[in-house]
Amino acid sequence: MHLLMEVAANTGHNFPLAFTAVYIVGFIAAVGIGSIAWYNSKRPAGWESKDRPDFVPKVEADDKSSTSEPKS
Repeated sequence: MHLLMEVAANTGHNFPLAFTAVYIVGFIAAVGIGSIAWYNSKRPAGWESKDRPDFVPKVEADDKSSTSEPKS
C-alpha cells in the first residue's frame, strides 16, 4: 500500500494538453452550431419581429415529406 501511495505522489500533474484542446474546440463548435440552429428555428415569444444577425446563415427547410412513393 505504501508503494502505491509513493507512486501516486510522484506522478505529478501531467494531464495532456490535447485533451484540453479537444474540450475547448468542442465547446466552441457546440455553441456555434447551437446558435445557428436557434436562430433558424421558430422564434420564441417576443422575438418574432427581431431580425436575423448578418453572420448567421439562412437554412431553408425541406418541404418534401419523408415518405416517398414507389416509382413504377
